[in-house]
Amino acid sequence: MKYYLIAGEASGDLHASNLMAALKKTDTEAQFRYLGGDLMQAQGGHLVKHYREMAFMGFIPVLMNLKTILQNMKACAEDIRQYQPDVVILIDYPGFNLKIAKFVKNKLHIPVYYYISPKIWAWKKYRIKDIRRYVDKMLCILPFEVDFYRSQQYKVEYVGNPSVDSVVYREKAEETFDEFCNINHLADKPIIALLAGSRRQEIKNNLPTMLEAVKPFSGYQAIIAGAPGIEPEYYEQYTKAYPVKIVFNQTYRLLQQSTAALVTSGTATLETSLFRVPQVVCYKIAGKQFTYFIFKHFFHISYISLVNLIADKEVVKELFSIHFSLENIQKELHRLLNDKTYRNTMLAHYDEIIRILGKPGASERAAQIIYKNLIV
Repeated sequence: MKYYLIAGEASGDLHASNLMAALKKTDTEAQFRYLGGDLMQAQGGHLVKHYREMAFMGFIPVLMNLKTILQNMKACAEDIRQYQPDVVILIDYPGFNLKIAKFVKNKLHIPVYYYISPKIWAWKKYRIKDIRRYVDKMLCILPFEVDFYRSQQYKVEYVGNPSVDSVVYREKAEETFDEFCNINHLADKPIIALLAGSRRQEIKNNLPTMLEAVKPFSGYQAIIAGAPGIEPEYYEQYTKAYPVKIVFNQTYRLLQQSTAALVTSGTATLETSLFRVPQVVCYKIAGKQFTYFIFKHFFHISYISLVNLIADKEVVKELFSIHFSLENIQKELHRLLNDKTYRNTMLAHYDEIIRILGKPGASERAAQIIYKNLIV
């Protein structure tokens, strides 16, 4: 079978690459063409365009780069037309992918599968109309998405969560604290992990305050998880005044050895919980009074972190918008490090989240569903 995949950012690249690996096991004749990143490229096939050339997030960046975005869509549509795949597989990235889905269904009549649902349950519920029309099958990775889509009269399948797979099957799972510190030339102190996001704007907004927040905790060392595609020089403008180190391509290894973590919202909050690392979610937003008003009145969710959304209650503190401050982060970090009861309660909630997510095998289940439906 010929598969065409579209992933528009780093997390999509990861999940798509794991799906490609599973498809190769399921379909020995699998051929791939895709918009994605380095991890997908490592699985073989042909990389048409790297997600770094496509990742415009937020109203202003999208508006400023609208011409480029439209050109990318047109080029992608034409590439699919020429390639004539057996199926198009979309990974999140809804602003781009739903328009491609419309073209593929209306003009090419090729099956469209969606793996990693757009977050329409948070906002933009109106996109369910396009999903109903243009997506043959939605494969969900979050348990609460199933109930959401059922409430919208759209049948989906929960295949498990790929972050569970990534954590369970990670490399260096047996690495000790001493081994990790020796390899990375770190001090012999407990670690506070700083996961400041995967995009430049997120790092710019969050990392400076994170660095200030950990300064009083001299008995610990702060280690930054370097994001894929972000060069070390970008971090240095923020870190040069602090005794902090950065590790690249080692986020899981870092979390495995960490005592606590400051995490910018996203998949990283869920991954941190899977490693059972107590965390505080830190997310600075421009125009915080206005954005908090928008969140409270126009979003359909009560939390911003996957941890709390899956648990359907506050498991980890979310310091975003009007709650994001140096004082609040330091106060919460102090509790994480020194209040044993508080830590243990959070860890118990993590265990329940792990149970809800289910066993590993998300990529394999998704691959089998796609392939079996194609050969019917």
